[in-house]
Amino acid sequence: MEFFSEIQHPHLDIPALKNLLTIDNLPSLCASISSATSDSSNAGNIYCLWGAFSLRRDEIRKGVRYALLDCPHALTWTLTADEANEALIVHCTIDKTQPDPEFAESIEVFISDWSDGMRNALAKQAGC
Repeated sequence: MEFFSEIQHPHLDIPALKNLLTIDNLPSLCASISSATSDSSNAGNIYCLWGAFSLRRDEIRKGVRYALLDCPHALTWTLTADEANEALIVHCTIDKTQPDPEFAESIEVFISDWSDGMRNALAKQAGC
């Protein structure tokens, strides 16, 4: 199943976005993530609304992809620039087409928290 949010932001700086989205910075960007520690630039551990997980971070063409490596639902999410629409896309997937309604609702909260956090972080970067 897929979940997503679109945040309007003209002239998104992709290298700056990737620099912002470090593992150690995740708690300041998403209220659903309580703590995060990096083992390297692309691996670490987080504690989030679903519990503790090993995390993988991969820079992709226009953003960053994260995966909860030991999540029973194979949860991954990306934050990527959609330059044509001048937006940042927060996109999350799991391996179920019909998840438990409470779990689906918690993913919606997770996406909403990412959207709110990124709006604030991008506004600060722009000096607004």
